[in-house]
Amino acid sequence: MPTGLPMNIWLDDGDSAIDVIDALALSPFATGTQPWARQAHLERVRPDAALQPAHGELTHIAKVEDGTESRLLRGEGWTLRVVRHRNRTATVSVTATSEDLAKSVLRECTDGAEEPEPTADHTRMGFWWRGPHGGHRSEKPITTQGWDQIKGNYSGQAQGPIERLMATTPEQIAGRLVLLHGPPGTGKTTLLRTLAGQWRDWCQVDCVLDPEHLFDEPGYLMEVAVGYDEDDDSESRWRLLVLEDCDELIRAGAKAATGQGLSRLLNLTDGLLGQGRDVLVAITTNEDLTRLHPAVVRPGRCLAQIEVGALSQQEASGWLGSGDGIGPEGATLAELYAKRSGRAIAPAAAHEPTGLYL
Repeated sequence: MPTGLPMNIWLDDGDSAIDVIDALALSPFATGTQPWARQAHLERVRPDAALQPAHGELTHIAKVEDGTESRLLRGEGWTLRVVRHRNRTATVSVTATSEDLAKSVLRECTDGAEEPEPTADHTRMGFWWRGPHGGHRSEKPITTQGWDQIKGNYSGQAQGPIERLMATTPEQIAGRLVLLHGPPGTGKTTLLRTLAGQWRDWCQVDCVLDPEHLFDEPGYLMEVAVGYDEDDDSESRWRLLVLEDCDELIRAGAKAATGQGLSRLLNLTDGLLGQGRDVLVAITTNEDLTRLHPAVVRPGRCLAQIEVGALSQQEASGWLGSGDGIGPEGATLAELYAKRSGRAIAPAAAHEPTGLYL
């Protein structure tokens, strides 16, 4: 193992005190004096959590106005960098002279540092985005409701297909695409949150925040498709990738508009890439089914293809408890919530690709 490698640091007026701490924390690893590194990202850090070992010297501390605080500590054979943020997240990085020492210091800093995760009405969901150095994934708890709690938010026509989707098990999976289509504000996003809770025992749900990059960059697509394998998982889990409002990707003219984007989506759901991994893809769109590319809706492609539309006049009146203001065309879920709270919502223009998210 090389030791004593030279390291020079250049600073200018664009660098901050936190940048200096970052460089000092990296120095022992870069020079080879502490060649083992371990890092942990924490959520919901307890306010009283020290995030440092019982023994060690605090050498540097820097704070900025946005609430971020960075600390540098040193001990016998190890260096520790702790960055805490106002939103109660933190990053703890350790370099050490041995792997066991690095693990030990990191464990002492992080054990018991996070508050227990809410469990009653929460489900863990992953969120992917493309950063300067590749894909990043962060896992957060999201609130979910059971299907019985939200069933009345959907038309009688949609309830049957939705119930079958909710009851799906891995053994019943045929197609790899879940397609939810319908006007804005009809509850497609709420439906996906409920699905994440319903499938939590066998499927990890990940939301891709930038699908326009996902199918434009093969490297990013591979990162997301392959995912992260957990070494301590005794059983492999399916994964559901959620892509919201992907109208341009799947409409009839998608091939001309997005180049290889449509082909890569189809490969993920029905090609070598998708078949090699237990991956499902859920897409929401405001487009009418007749305007979608025929390759997307061909028989066998979709595990579920559900139109999530407005409630009929009778259904909307029952939901609201009154027929006041409900026209013969019925109402969307967003319109009903607005009416119940006393607000008025102008209908979205026909060409508007985005709308009210529920």
